[in-house]
Amino acid sequence: MSQQSGAVRLLTQNREMRRIGVWDWSLPAWAGRLPDGRTYNTCPSAGICRRVCYARQGTYLFPVVRARHQRNLMMALDDLAGWERAMVSELHTSRFHGTWVRIHDSGDFFTDDYLAAWLRVMRACPATRFYAYTKEVDRFRRLVEPDPPTNFRWVYSYGGTQDASLDPTIDRVADVFPNPDALAQAGYHSQEASDLLAVTGPTPVGVPANRIPGHLRRMDKRSFREWQHQNDQQHAQRRHLIDAPHDTQEAA
Repeated sequence: MSQQSGAVRLLTQNREMRRIGVWDWSLPAWAGRLPDGRTYNTCPSAGICRRVCYARQGTYLFPVVRARHQRNLMMALDDLAGWERAMVSELHTSRFHGTWVRIHDSGDFFTDDYLAAWLRVMRACPATRFYAYTKEVDRFRRLVEPDPPTNFRWVYSYGGTQDASLDPTIDRVADVFPNPDALAQAGYHSQEASDLLAVTGPTPVGVPANRIPGHLRRMDKRSFREWQHQNDQQHAQRRHLIDAPHDTQEAA
């Protein structure tokens, strides 16, 4: 990592994160193109969530915010070991002792190597606590669940392509609901008072949807879990119709 990239502050706070005493590290949401022309997908297991992703609009599109998230991704892509050293060095400063870091206000653990680097950072910084929402269920099953850092908590969020492998009676899960009433009726516990409740409060975790009219229309009164399940069923039916003539031909 260059001296220039190593000199910049890696962790930031917006107004809400500052209110609850949390620092944040984020990447560009889902898929796009970097200034140098490279394409990326930071949320490889995103499902229906990408259709109503809050991190693909609003302040996330401001040039300074977008540039910072792209810079973060390029650090991880171009020099992961250098990024890891810089992150550990920053976290060892006193301001982060006893605080929480949310990994990914946007983006996700997009490769095994990137997740492994974060796990090493956590173990090297025991004075700081970390948490994350993730849709990378398989990756966490393999790399995190067998031996998680003691200072790391996570919640699996519905709306991804791996939803079917989640078990809400065992896994800590979060679902997005169109309104608080739907959240309460489903028996979920809202994290609206503090995002930390996603990992410190009762489970299952409910997240009220952002009040964006177009997004609420697309949700059509469904939670992310319900919407993703319907989407998966529709894909399965289409695959069956495509395969059916071939199966009939073979049977004949």
